[in-house]
Amino acid sequence: GTLWDLAVAEVEKRENAEGDGESAEVSEKSVLFVGSKNGGKTTIILRCLDREEIPKPTLALEYTFGRRARRHNTPKDIAHFWELGGGTSLQELIRVPITSSNIRAFSVVLVLDLSKPNELWTTMESLLQVTRSHVNKILTKLGKTNPEVAAEIKQRVWNNLQKDHPDCELVDPFPLPLVIIGSKYDIFHEFDSEMRKIISKTLRFVSHYYGASLVFTSKSEALLLKTRILINNLAFGIDKSKSVSVDHSKPLFIPAGLDSLHQIGPPPASDSDIGKLHANTPLELWKKVFEKTFPPKSSYDLQYPKDPAQDSQYAEYEVDVMRAQKNE
Repeated sequence: GTLWDLAVAEVEKRENAEGDGESAEVSEKSVLFVGSKNGGKTTIILRCLDREEIPKPTLALEYTFGRRARRHNTPKDIAHFWELGGGTSLQELIRVPITSSNIRAFSVVLVLDLSKPNELWTTMESLLQVTRSHVNKILTKLGKTNPEVAAEIKQRVWNNLQKDHPDCELVDPFPLPLVIIGSKYDIFHEFDSEMRKIISKTLRFVSHYYGASLVFTSKSEALLLKTRILINNLAFGIDKSKSVSVDHSKPLFIPAGLDSLHQIGPPPASDSDIGKLHANTPLELWKKVFEKTFPPKSSYDLQYPKDPAQDSQYAEYEVDVMRAQKNE
């Protein structure tokens, strides 16, 4: 046969091979990275995409994408990576990437700097609250226009917990798949062991409560590899690891649904202290115990980053001269 016949045969062969399920469909997923300022979000994204660039500070909301083929000769899946800079100061921008058209394939990665425990709870709480309320607005709208999809998304958050998991009644899963990354483990590792234990237990509780996966990471290749496994699961649907590490003297690695309140134990405080803390929910109790040891930095400090116009990285002589004139 001619080259043409061979080509036709090859195409037919491929089409038939692809008829065996969803392999022909290109999957498109989106992942939004939020979290501590200078917490290492950009570095993690670059490592997941095998890029060797030197990370620059993220100013507002940045976008990049990665492609990956599931098997040889299959179309490449696409993952959209969004990254919110500025810690908690620009959280209104979270509304930009998450829309009713992509919410089905959307997930969130929250990066928390373990070396700054006094900022940890405030950062986590404000970013997750803003994200959650935006997602819930979309789900409410979607409930009117496309109830099946809305129901499927609401149901999916329970998929990580086994049906008979004892904590089903006690947790409140985040509406989108969520991975919590504790970064700068190398600095955290030098902390006093009691402090490490309080931070580790608290993050285990929070992750379990929100139905999230939890991983501690640093610049070490081995730890970045574990982080990559969880993110590739969100971005490309690659299988999650089933390994679990809950030892407080080592970096934590706990895929969603594989922890339990029984294993985590009560908040690290004496019974008499717990009695004095007025909390309406378990989450609030953990917050109060945590903040007793690590009083929060005022959210004002976290809210207003330094003006990028004053940043030497973005200096432009002409603009700066005009700016100086205007200010005078």
